[in-house]
Amino acid sequence: MNGLQQDQLALLHSMLEQRLAAIANSAERVGSGHELAVNEVETSPADKATVRLLNDLALEAAGHNAAQMGILKRALAKFDDGSYGECEECGNPIGFSRLQARPEARLCIACQTRTEIKQK
Repeated sequence: MNGLQQDQLALLHSMLEQRLAAIANSAERVGSGHELAVNEVETSPADKATVRLLNDLALEAAGHNAAQMGILKRALAKFDDGSYGECEECGNPIGFSRLQARPEARLCIACQTRTEIKQK
């Protein structure tokens, strides 16, 4: 797997699993995202706006958590097929220091930089 040593792979795999577990625990505490964070009651219009805002924020957080879980699961699946640590764009190895910072990284530094420049 791209020049990464077994202990490095074990560390990165553990980091991904810990992040996935943390997000899953957070999602369980907040709820599935389908239920309202705050129930709307008959109050002033300003209070209703606050309740709606809190519920919108809770739904947005649930969506973000679901997206992050998907990213982490895809990264973990790459361990099974042997492609973990390979850049999805150029196929070159992703450096260990980059993977330590972002174990879910899909692109090497050069490809990520090109992608970010294109997006500007």
